[in-house]
Amino acid sequence: MTLDEVRFFPADAALAVLTTQPIDRLLDYRAPEGGARTGDFVEVPLGPRKVLGVVWGGPESDLPRAKLRPVLRVLGVPPMRDELRAFLTRAADYTLTPMALMLWLATRAPGLFDAPKMRKVYLAGEELARMTDARARVMDAFDAYGGAALTMTEITRAAGVSPSVVQTLAAQGGLIEAAAPVDAPYPRLDAGLPGKALSDDQRAAAERLCTGTGAFGVTLLKGVTGSGKTEVYMEAVAACLAAGRQALVLLPEIALTAQFIGRVEERFGARPAEWHSGVTLTERRRLWRMVGQGGAQLIVGARSALFLPYRDLGLIVVDEEHDSSYKQEDGVLYNARDMAVLRASIVGAQVVLASATPSLESWANAEAGKYARIDLPARFGVAELPDMRAIDLRAEEMPGGRWISPTLRRAIDARLQAKEQALLFINRRGYAPITVCRGCGHQIQCADCDARMVEHRFLKRLMCHQCGATAPIPTVCPACGVEGRMAAIGPGVERLEEEARATFPEARIAVLSSDLFASSRALKAQIDAIAAGEADLIIGTQLVAKGHNFPLLTLVGVIDADLGLHGADLRAAERTFQLIRQVAGRAGRAEKPGVALLQTHQPDHPVIRAILSGDDEGFWRAEANERQALGMPPYGRLAGIILSSPKLEELSDFAMALAERDAPLRRIGAQVFGPAPAPIARVRGRHRVRMLVKAAKGAALQPALRAWVAQLKPPHDLRVALDIDPQSFW
Repeated sequence: MTLDEVRFFPADAALAVLTTQPIDRLLDYRAPEGGARTGDFVEVPLGPRKVLGVVWGGPESDLPRAKLRPVLRVLGVPPMRDELRAFLTRAADYTLTPMALMLWLATRAPGLFDAPKMRKVYLAGEELARMTDARARVMDAFDAYGGAALTMTEITRAAGVSPSVVQTLAAQGGLIEAAAPVDAPYPRLDAGLPGKALSDDQRAAAERLCTGTGAFGVTLLKGVTGSGKTEVYMEAVAACLAAGRQALVLLPEIALTAQFIGRVEERFGARPAEWHSGVTLTERRRLWRMVGQGGAQLIVGARSALFLPYRDLGLIVVDEEHDSSYKQEDGVLYNARDMAVLRASIVGAQVVLASATPSLESWANAEAGKYARIDLPARFGVAELPDMRAIDLRAEEMPGGRWISPTLRRAIDARLQAKEQALLFINRRGYAPITVCRGCGHQIQCADCDARMVEHRFLKRLMCHQCGATAPIPTVCPACGVEGRMAAIGPGVERLEEEARATFPEARIAVLSSDLFASSRALKAQIDAIAAGEADLIIGTQLVAKGHNFPLLTLVGVIDADLGLHGADLRAAERTFQLIRQVAGRAGRAEKPGVALLQTHQPDHPVIRAILSGDDEGFWRAEANERQALGMPPYGRLAGIILSSPKLEELSDFAMALAERDAPLRRIGAQVFGPAPAPIARVRGRHRVRMLVKAAKGAALQPALRAWVAQLKPPHDLRVALDIDPQSFW
């Protein structure tokens, strides 16, 4: 799909519209009265429905204009900018995604058809002769907000008064009622406010980041945990805002957002705009509109914030850039880190990739000189990196059904006696990963997936972590009918808590696992309580590895450091290294030194040795050499093909037929592996088959893949998903 230059189409002129409907082509219409131009958001008829679309260019067909249906109206929002159209087009070409889906990503806000809505606000009016204490508090609230217009809710909350006080003031002229748009601009951030005092290393790093403002460039900001990476890139945000451009900070977890928002407010005197799944639909509409009008300077959000219609985007920060959650694994398959670089290259923006343990892709790009690199090798202030040690489980006397070794138990006891915090980490949600009958050996599996059900004892349910299905915890084996023989096998975070409560009965214990909190607010409250010292022992999953600062935490115990080392995952070693280094970095963030103890059966494994030695560069170099020898990413290219269908035989036949027609791939020197059943061969009742295509670094992979899959039309209900640069292989 080509990208036409900007044109104006007078009334009744033929034009092409891209809609959000699953039709992978442009549709021709007639321009409405008053005309339309390329990029205009429009409402068009499609069958009996009215759908959203964007004017994309000149007509695609030679149909007479009289046979074309007219555009119903041009919507009252700013047109889609050329750079966003170019970004969607290039992202679609790279990920092999239909353009309709790309447009859907860029218009995920409700009410775009609606005319701007108004709401009642109040302005400060005349000073009244009779002022009660409540009335004075209302007027003080207006002074505190600089005389800005405030809603009833904002006034009552700020002044601590009832609505009747506000209504009486308005009736007597003390306040003036007015109407204002619901989608109002966000409060202005003051880039001139002073930031926190920086160390010499931080100041030098910030100066380097700020010198690149105004032109495209990518910088890998690699700093050990606690080195103050956030304060450094906050200076780049300030420089971007001072230049009148917009900034975007991507975070991997909603749980991190609240803490980061507080830091932004402290630094710039106002809250930034937010875009993630925890934001209301009303706020989504407001942000979408304000971003396009320049009414939002700084946006903090999840990966989909990349697709907002920025008016002048000057900086993108990808915090914890190595995090696997930046890869969208369903629908549109894209990596937000890579798409951030693509979008920045189109608009002339800077990209900062921040991490203590960067992805091998980013590390290799910095090594090759494609990215600049800034290192922060020391923690800020008096804090020091934790002492890393292994606990060899082969030498520990561990009773059955117990996972805290005697050595780790003694270390925790010492911390509790010293009134310090300890953290136990295990990367398994729930109580136990397997429920088995000790009589016949039957394991409880999901009815719709080839996956074991995980016991969640807190919820008193079994849960499938693939499809989310739940079932009661059985007391009778469904296979042999024997009662009382069902047993939970292996530890999860809930079972570890059970053991910890029995082992340390006096300790205040807090559990951090994503499935134990109904809202991000509840999770934030727990994190704040832990940081304030309201827990002695923290038990958590990988959620604890991401950006939290617990000043009293001096000991981290990794229950099973070997957990991620095995299997066929290309990135198993890299992810294990990143996760354990990130978790260990939670210890000793303040003036007290920290210790990280890794329970392992393989203390001599190369990954464990690299973690203990702290030789990050040695690990990346060894991993890079191994990948390079195999021609694997980032030194080669991979694409995953996931075929799924409710009919296994039909799926197998189609997969074999596709594999046999691999001539377009052989022409670029690519290899096809498979088809083979996916590791989880059935999800939500659909059978799954995977294929893998491997090609050289410079191969024209996307055109070859497009030609390859176009040879066969899949049967009804058989889905073909193409995953460029796959991050997982399940």
